[in-house]
Amino acid sequence: MTLPPVDLRVGDCEELDRILAERIYDFNAKATGYYDGESFACVQRDESGAMIAGVSGYTWGGCCQVSYLWVAEEHRGHGLGRALLQAAERHARNQGCVIALLSSHDFQAPAFYRRLGYHEQASVRDHPVGHSNIIYSKRLTGTDDR
Repeated sequence: MTLPPVDLRVGDCEELDRILAERIYDFNAKATGYYDGESFACVQRDESGAMIAGVSGYTWGGCCQVSYLWVAEEHRGHGLGRALLQAAERHARNQGCVIALLSSHDFQAPAFYRRLGYHEQASVRDHPVGHSNIIYSKRLTGTDDR
């Protein structure tokens, strides 16, 4: 059987990402028996309705994956990131999650996550080159996961 050449796409790949995520979720759910996957997002807006902070991720199989946490630069240091992350953790606990996972580059917010009880699990050097991507976890059940 001869296959056609690979179709490389660059740029706007949202539709393909969505399809791949669905297919991998289906495989993982069948393999584990966990069919409880759910996306979540929390947003903070200013008086005019503009987004100034947000968090998003998903829960699945007792785990919470925080994909993105962002606070506008002029609003950092006022507790918005903490409030959003705590809201995500509350949601995760309500969904039966026992652990939260996230990653942060070394130039982003590693000290912030450590202050909130996240523990470094791994560090990938040169992601991007000259920096590290740090993977963190936090037990949501009150026990330490170090």
